[in-house]
Amino acid sequence: MNIKIGTCGFRSNKFEYSEILNCVEVQHTFYQPPQVKTLEKWREELPAEFEFTIKAWQLITHESSSPTYRRLKKKLTEQELAEAGFFKPTAIVKEAWEMTLACAQALKAKTILFQCPAKFKQTPENIANLKKFIRGIDRGTLNFAWEPRGPWEDKVVKKICKDLDLWHVVDPFAKQTVTPERCYFRLHGRTGWRYTYEEDELEDLISLLPEKETGYVFFNNITMTEDAVRFEKMCQGRERFS
Repeated sequence: MNIKIGTCGFRSNKFEYSEILNCVEVQHTFYQPPQVKTLEKWREELPAEFEFTIKAWQLITHESSSPTYRRLKKKLTEQELAEAGFFKPTAIVKEAWEMTLACAQALKAKTILFQCPAKFKQTPENIANLKKFIRGIDRGTLNFAWEPRGPWEDKVVKKICKDLDLWHVVDPFAKQTVTPERCYFRLHGRTGWRYTYEEDELEDLISLLPEKETGYVFFNNITMTEDAVRFEKMCQGRERFS
């Protein structure tokens, strides 16, 4: 199985992390992207086979009323605050995309995650803005992963993913993906962050993975690193005996 396994953010020294896991989902790029030179250094310091995925800057996906903006260091004007987020066709969203793309290029990332808040609802305006945004940028060979939250209908998500060539991102223990051949799982703990996954749960997770296609599994719970390492070993064991 060509599955990349890791955690949402480094939970330890990145050098030690890269010795036990082969992929990480970078969180810094969502809140406030680091300098490109910093990310280039990360890429140079870690093994060539180590993979980074990144979360798109929140200025693309989240409106300024989001509590996540508390960690934003960039000073926005009143107009920018009003025009940020929800894939709006605005200058600040365009600027945020250019920064996100620069981060992806610095890390040589193959995949960008667009994580949307529950407030980004299934409305004609939001869908139109999402489509206009994705179709209006040069993605090159990048994979785009989309995590809608809230009451989106599966049939609507499936059509959007098909039309825009997106990977549907889910917590597989909470929701079924509509793009099973393009797996991007984010596990947040079945009863919340303070959760450790049981062996049988990880076995169930293996059964949800595509057999030949590339996929990602990222843990985001209190024992995320330990769970990711256990899951990696289970996947390797399954491969040896398949």
